[in-house]
Amino acid sequence: MVTRIVKMTFRTDAAAQFLDIFEQYHTQIRAADGCCGLKLLRDENNPNIFFTYSLWEDESFLEVYRHSATFGVVWPQVKPLFAAPAEAWTTEALYEL
Repeated sequence: MVTRIVKMTFRTDAAAQFLDIFEQYHTQIRAADGCCGLKLLRDENNPNIFFTYSLWEDESFLEVYRHSATFGVVWPQVKPLFAAPAEAWTTEALYEL
């Protein structure tokens, strides 16, 4: 199991638009083969910073999603809204307590 964490910092005028896009596509993202969970988190101190936190059976499923039609529609809508480049990490759990 791998966890993908993506930090996205949006322009002040674009956060609401991002939320609309996420609302429209979160079910399709969560339904991707190998996706075991999806969360959208918002920074408590900066309402323009969001994190997606997704769980995948393994990195190969994440890679298939990154080349999927859904990703191909969502990412081009989200990317122009950024105030800073997105940051992403693919992690594995060493301990789960």
